[in-house]
Amino acid sequence: MFGDFGAMQAQIKEQLEDITVTAEAGDGAIEVTANANRKVMNIKIKPEIVDPTDVEQLEDLLVVALNRALEKAEVKAAAEMQKIAQSMLPGGLGGLGDLFK
Repeated sequence: MFGDFGAMQAQIKEQLEDITVTAEAGDGAIEVTANANRKVMNIKIKPEIVDPTDVEQLEDLLVVALNRALEKAEVKAAAEMQKIAQSMLPGGLGGLGDLFK
């Protein structure tokens, strides 16, 4: 029924690598892109917000943007895992996944 579980895990991980999310902080001053495996792929910082006398503000914005991106990535990963789990159920039982919403 479950076939090669290790191969299935590798396939799922590969699929999650291709799903990306973006989050921002400071009205777009910092933008973070992550994938559904919760890996940060890119960080963009608008140069005009970089103030060497206020590094703490930059650090705070980075933390906010990173956390938002990772939260979005987690939601995307959960949705993808639910789709995969439903597709693994024997014929006619795929609707049972709605029981856990």
